Amino acid sequence: MNLQTMKSNFQAPSSKPSIEVVPYNERWPELFEQEAALIRQALGENCLIIHHIGSTSVPGLAAKPVIDMIPVVKNILKVNSKALEKLGYTARGELGMLFRRFFYKGEEVRTHHLHIWEEVNPEIDKHLRFRDYLRQNPSEARRYESLKMELAFKYKEDRNSYTMSKSDLINEMVKKAGFDGLVMVQALTPREWAAVKNFRQMSNLDEIEEGNCNYHIVLMKGIDIIGYAHIKLEDNLQASLEMLTIKNECFTTELKHSFLTQLEKWVTHQGAVYLNLLEK
Repeated sequence: MNLQTMKSNFQAPSSKPSIEVVPYNERWPELFEQEAALIRQALGENCLIIHHIGSTSVPGLAAKPVIDMIPVVKNILKVNSKALEKLGYTARGELGMLFRRFFYKGEEVRTHHLHIWEEVNPEIDKHLRFRDYLRQNPSEARRYESLKMELAFKYKEDRNSYTMSKSDLINEMVKKAGFDGLVMVQALTPREWAAVKNFRQMSNLDEIEEGNCNYHIVLMKGIDIIGYAHIKLEDNLQASLEMLTIKNECFTTELKHSFLTQLEKWVTHQGAVYLNLLEK
C-alpha cells in the first residue's frame, strides 16, 4: 500500500450506518464459521488462522450485529485485497492501528469487520484476552453490555463517539486480563492526544503539527502510554523522524531500539524511506 492510498483510506467512510445494539443471536458463531471459510480461501496460504472476536464472540452478550474477525497472516504486505473485494469487502487501510489491514462488508447494513494482523503482533493477544475476559466474567460482560446500550442510544448516528466512549472501560478490562504487550497506534483518543501534548511540552514543543503528512504515534505497554514519536511522511515518499521520546522510568536502550525498528518497518510499509533518522 503506497502513501497516497494510506492517506485516502484514513478518511471517514462516506456511508455511516446507524448504531444498534441487539440481543445475542445464537447464529453468530455459525455466521462467523461460514464467513471464515470464505476468508481462508480468499487469503490462501498466507492465512494461518481466523479468530472470532468482539461482542458477537461472547455468548449471551448483546452486540452490534457485526461479526468481528482477526485473520492472522504470515505477511501483512501480501494480503490479497482484490480477493476480499470480490467477497464484498471494502479496504480501509490501518485506520490508526499500525500494521493492521482493516476491511468492512456492507454499506447500508454493516455485517462483517476484518482486522488482519501479521502473526505474533501483540494486538492479536490483546483482542483475544479481552474476548476471553468477557467470556469468563459474566458480571463484567454485563457492565460492558450496559455501557454499549447506553452509548448506542446516545450516539446512534455517531460511530466515532460511540467507539471512543467505550475506550476507558475496555482499557480497564484489558488490564485486568493481563495484557502487557508493546503496541503502537496513531493518537486518536483524548487520552492519547493528552499524552502527545505532555510529551511535547516536556521537550519544550507546545505546538502539535497537524495535517496529512504528520503522524503522531504513541507507544503503549499494555494500556500504559510510555513513549511517543512524530513522523512526517511527505508526498515524495520521504520520511523524517521529528521526535522520539520514552518515559524516563521506562527507558532502556533495548526499548528505544525496538521502538525505532518498528517505526522504520512501518515507514517502509508505506513505501517511504527515512531521512534524518535519530541515532540508534
